[in-house]
Amino acid sequence: MKRSAKFTLTTLAAAATLVLAACSSTGGKTADTQGAQLAAGQAGTPKMKVIMITHAPSGDTFWDIIQKGAQAAAAKDNVDFVYTNDVDASKQATLLQNAVDQKPDGIALTVPNAAALADGIAKAKAAGIPIAGLNAGADQWKQLGLLEFFGQDESIAGQAFGTKLTEAGAKHALCVIQAQGQAQLEARCNGVKQTFKGTTETLYVNGQDPAATQSTIQAKLQQDRSIDYVVTLGAPIALLAGKSVQGAGSAAKVVTFDLNKQIVSAIKDGSVLWAVDQQPFLQGYLAVDALWLYKYNGNYSGGTSATVLTGPAFIDKSNVDKVATFADRGTR
Repeated sequence: MKRSAKFTLTTLAAAATLVLAACSSTGGKTADTQGAQLAAGQAGTPKMKVIMITHAPSGDTFWDIIQKGAQAAAAKDNVDFVYTNDVDASKQATLLQNAVDQKPDGIALTVPNAAALADGIAKAKAAGIPIAGLNAGADQWKQLGLLEFFGQDESIAGQAFGTKLTEAGAKHALCVIQAQGQAQLEARCNGVKQTFKGTTETLYVNGQDPAATQSTIQAKLQQDRSIDYVVTLGAPIALLAGKSVQGAGSAAKVVTFDLNKQIVSAIKDGSVLWAVDQQPFLQGYLAVDALWLYKYNGNYSGGTSATVLTGPAFIDKSNVDKVATFADRGTR
């Protein structure tokens, strides 16, 4: 990945400093006063407006961390930051259209469903509004014409996950997808299938309904005792899967994509063996900071063609203590 040395050092140094100074999540509001006070070295540039639009479900702590990163960058860069989200692709498209109508200086956008968002992205481009992609859309952002992208290549992450399953001696993995139609989730399970030497089975659940999710996984484990690993694609789903394993009296082990404070504790007590960390704080921070850099200095990262990767990194008992402090702060 080609990036200028100056940009890399400046951005990473700022991100490292602000991990310690992240403000609390205030979805849908501008960056709070505390965040502005804690941010190191506020920019002297005129205020600009950035709207972030994600496919986040309500109450998912992973997205709280993304917001904290975005708010930290907004406080530093004198940005009027607004956060909006909807898990439904058509409603996310409506949020994007609403954002374009407001004519902000930039848009930070997740792209879980390229077909649903393509029209809105084209309208933003026609209006001269730059879009920084983050989290979802690593395979489509260039074709859609986004300025840059910060996140994890989900196929590569899935392949790494599958290799780790094989090394762990797994034989039959159940890959749980909590939202149908989201390309990044399908890419994770498909990546697992590509490299895992055992059997991979996919189970779809309604991640918006925790009770139904838990019971669906539990029923599957009761039905098929050969399942020895449950692979979840989000931290809250992993915690539900742990309860499902207990309820089913199964010997299956739980492993997951994505990290939060509760998963750190679960790794410590052994109820979850490992998690893939894609550094959501960094994704939110870089997406907002990149739009500021583009507006005031014409900078862009990745050479307009390369994804700026923030993961994957495996967290297990061997290294969980290194991120525990940050998880306690709500930034990992």
